[in-house]
Amino acid sequence: MPPTPAPSPVPVEVLLHTGPAEWWQIVAALAPVAVLVAAAVGAFMAWRTLRQKAVADDRAEWWKRTQWALDRALDEDGDSKALGLAALDVLARSELARNEELELLDIAWESVDGAGESTGNGQHVTAQVTGPAALSHHRVRVAAARLRVRLDDRLGRTTPPGTADLAKESL
Repeated sequence: MPPTPAPSPVPVEVLLHTGPAEWWQIVAALAPVAVLVAAAVGAFMAWRTLRQKAVADDRAEWWKRTQWALDRALDEDGDSKALGLAALDVLARSELARNEELELLDIAWESVDGAGESTGNGQHVTAQVTGPAALSHHRVRVAAARLRVRLDDRLGRTTPPGTADLAKESL
């Protein structure tokens, strides 16, 4: 007998019922995004910590230089005093110097002999100094005037005209 042909396949109907996703499916789908966000937050925190440490280190070094300059500015020797005042002027330019530090430099400026030798109207009192001491005394007065102008500028104060003129003179 001849072989009977195989029955042809009959399509099978499949019904797929979909509903809302389960909570765990949503969490599993968002896991890579959560990992990325956590990594970004961690990287930002690490960068911020390193930045704060760098600023703190810079401020510590600024203060060491300021202490050195203050020691020179309060020295008895006129040339050392002029050097210290000039260094304080440079340090006062730094963004690391906050208003509190600038006010401390202002106190130092007032403590230096020759810095407060101006009358209320900005006219400078001339001391009777001669010889090499006169040049040293002049350097101290000019350096002190420059520091005063810088501090007044940073602290938003008005510099007396006589002090501003003296600051323009050469050391």
